[in-house]
Amino acid sequence: MLSKIIKFFILILVLVFGALFFLTLHKPQNYTENIKWGVTYSKFFAEKAGLDWKKTYLAVLDDLGSKRVRIPVYWQFVEPEEGKYFFEDLDWMMSEAEKRQTEIILVVGRKVPRWPECHIPDWARELDESKQQSKMLELIEKVVKRYHQSISLSVWQVENEPFLAFGECPTLDTEFLDREIAKVKNLDPKHPILITDSGEISIWLRAAKRGDIFGTTMYRIIWNEHLKYFKYPLPPSFFWAKANLVNFFYKNKPIIVCELQGEYWGPKQSYETPLELEMKHYSLGEFKNSINYAKAVGFSEVYLWGVEWWYWLKEEHGNADYWEETKKVFQESN
Repeated sequence: MLSKIIKFFILILVLVFGALFFLTLHKPQNYTENIKWGVTYSKFFAEKAGLDWKKTYLAVLDDLGSKRVRIPVYWQFVEPEEGKYFFEDLDWMMSEAEKRQTEIILVVGRKVPRWPECHIPDWARELDESKQQSKMLELIEKVVKRYHQSISLSVWQVENEPFLAFGECPTLDTEFLDREIAKVKNLDPKHPILITDSGEISIWLRAAKRGDIFGTTMYRIIWNEHLKYFKYPLPPSFFWAKANLVNFFYKNKPIIVCELQGEYWGPKQSYETPLELEMKHYSLGEFKNSINYAKAVGFSEVYLWGVEWWYWLKEEHGNADYWEETKKVFQESN
């Protein structure tokens, strides 16, 4: 009896790995060699790094030349006190983007880019989960109604990697996630919704099912307390296999790279880490390798992660190499 069970599981493994191997042989339907490049920009992180956030943002638009920017909407900034809203900074960013015909992805929800991932104001932390969810839905409604007619708005992203247990966040409530998505769709059926997930440790289907567009992260050199510094030994075909799996269940689902690693990842934030350690573990050569890796994968849009770090290196340490390398990439695609 035991031998039959073992043989059965071996057969299942062979079939699974055989299917995965078959999927890696074919480039996904979304594959292109004409990638549209952009960046994620975080006012929160720029200020943490000691930068003038407005000057940095304008440099991203004008000097770097990014025509696509993903911007997190931080709850603690837009509703610092319950019921009292502050949209001045976000209004300014959207206005500057509109002047330059720059496409914007706005990220709404409790979990948005940059550590600690969930950005909840102090007053809301004291609420029970049900009340906190209600307040978030109220905020989403105000944000969508405020910006849905902006000529620069291209996509709404709802939550950031909601199915990845990472950061200082409440346990995922998929029913609430679905309510958030429905809220955005009902208020603004015109713009598509992006749902994102981990590139390396997820099969993407739960996120892809819920979004008009699916976004994967793409991190190659990471750090955690068990592995320390670790480089994923994954070929581009690893992402092709996942894309083909998504396309099998959800035909012609657009897939983009929402975060391509472009900065050092270590036990502390980059602005808290000795420069020599950052250069050792994420050199300019590794940065170029990341860009070439994304080109080999070939998804239609790629949003680089780390623009604040490149600007910090340039302004605070006189190292403009990463900034200038990205300018070359953007000049090639624009």
